[in-house]
Amino acid sequence: MLKTEFEAVCPCCRSTLVIDTGLRRIVRHQEPEREDKPELNEAQRILAEEAARREAMFEQSVSAEKNRSDVLSKRFEEALRQARDEPVTKPQRDFDLD
Repeated sequence: MLKTEFEAVCPCCRSTLVIDTGLRRIVRHQEPEREDKPELNEAQRILAEEAARREAMFEQSVSAEKNRSDVLSKRFEEALRQARDEPVTKPQRDFDLD
């Protein structure tokens, strides 16, 4: 380190910052080791879990798409029934109220 440089620890992320007072800039930073860092021998398990999660989400979207037409037709029938039951009235316009 130079005489114009000093180290500071970030209070938010606990990174070590090296600041040069002559340049008035951060010249280097070092992030702390993550506590939840996965081990290399667990990589296969993590990848398998992610693949299973993606497959489950895909199956859920496929089943939702299969039922989509039934749901939309039911909603349309309900809206049509409500429109038939509703009495037909002439819409009021603003200048009719004067």
